[in-house]
Parts: sequence; structure tokens; C-alpha cells
Amino acid sequence: MATKIRRSRSRHSGQQRSTTLRVVAGVLALMMVGSLAFVVVGSAGSGSDGHATTPVLPVPDNCPAEDKSDAPRLAFTSRPTWCLAPGVSYSAVFDTTEGEIRVTLDKSRTPETVNNFVVLTRYGYYDGTMLFRFDPSIDIIQGGAPTTNDWSDQGPGYTIPDEGGQYLSTTSGQLLGPFNYEPGDLVMARSAGPNSSGAQFFFATGPLTSLLDAQGSYIVFGQADAAGTEVLRSMMDLYEVDETSPYGGGPIRDVFVRSVTIETG
Repeated sequence: MATKIRRSRSRHSGQQRSTTLRVVAGVLALMMVGSLAFVVVGSAGSGSDGHATTPVLPVPDNCPAEDKSDAPRLAFTSRPTWCLAPGVSYSAVFDTTEGEIRVTLDKSRTPETVNNFVVLTRYGYYDGTMLFRFDPSIDIIQGGAPTTNDWSDQGPGYTIPDEGGQYLSTTSGQLLGPFNYEPGDLVMARSAGPNSSGAQFFFATGPLTSLLDAQGSYIVFGQADAAGTEVLRSMMDLYEVDETSPYGGGPIRDVFVRSVTIETG
């Protein structure tokens, strides 16, 4: 999955400028190891004239029950149908063994990602799962792997498209995206290739997650409130080095997501 960090910013008005700066920085860094070429591989949220566009969203259909009565379901043959209602805001409440984390989901910038998370949540996909990777070098805590509770998890059986801005691919295969990262962010994990997010996620718990700004390809789709961000910081304080761990260490006790609940407003 990840290996990435940031500074304060406006996710919307500063998007174009931050993408430009990241591309320049990427060119300067990669020139040291060889020649570089960029190919635009994806762009969301703007039309051919450069102005923001409003996606045409389908009517919700064939969606899981809001009360999770269709749960559990962990395997799918295709990515979810559209299940978000127009004019409705969405939040996710993580009930963890270390405290509650309440996250406002960014339906405006990342509707496909939010829809995916809401559908999986209502199928009980994340209930009873472990937050299995703690990485203080980039201040992240990763979860969302119900089958294996590690990063080898097979996932839900599909991936979702990248969104939230322009993505650039280098000749070396690196993907550069439009995102910056700050404490409290809820972010999709992914592989190196485009359109590779599925179900795994990570939380940004501190300032070192901004180290991932140079890549920017991990989709930020929610932000925890102040209390939830403090819970995340406290979780990271549980970390200890463990040379037997595939991650180099972990929390002194297992940390679980008892359940995730979607609230609307």
C-alpha cells in the first residue's frame, strides 16, 4: 500500500496549484535517476475548458439496507452501484477498541470513493476488523482487510476509479496525484497502478503523513473531527518496535474496529 505526508491547505481552491508544484518537484527529484516523461492517465472534476463540472449521478438502485440487515457481505463481482442520495451529507462513525472516530465524508470531491465506502460499510465489510498496520515513519494507521487482517487481503473483488483531480504517470510507472495529507484524513490505500483502490484505507495520524504529498495519489475522502483525530494520535502512541512483525512493529495491543456506522444529514 502506502508509503507517504503534508501541510495545511484548501483541498478545493488550491488543488490546481498543488498539482503543478508536485509535478515540478517530481521532475526535479526524478531527473537525478534518469529521464522522465509524463502521461495524463486520469482527471476528474473539470471539463475541457478547465472549469469544474458536476457529475451526472444515477438514481440509487440495488443498494444494501441502511440498517445493515443485508450484512455481512465481503465478496463482490463488480464495483458498487450508485447508492448515495442527492442533497444528503454522509459521515462515518468508527467504533474502535480505543475510542470513537467520527469522519465527515467528502461526497463533493470524491463521490465514487464515498459511495464505495458507504456501500461496503452497510454490508458490514469493516465490522470486526483489525487496524493492522501502524507506521510512525509516515504517521498512518491502516485497516480494511476483513479476510486476512493484513495488507495481503484479497479485497472486495473489484477496484474503483481514481478521482479528485488530475493524475500523471511517469515513464518509471510512478503515479502522481492531486492530494495533500494532514492529520485526521481518511484515505484509500492502493497499489502503484492507476485505479487500484478497493476497500483498504488508512488514517493520517500526524504531520509526517505529509511526506506522501510528493505522490499525492492516495485518495482523501474524509476528515475526522478533533476528538477523533486525538483518538488516532493516542492509537499511534501504542506503537512499539517489533522485528518479528512484517511492518517493523505495531501497537502493544491489538486495535479493532468493532463497527462502522453511516450517518446522514
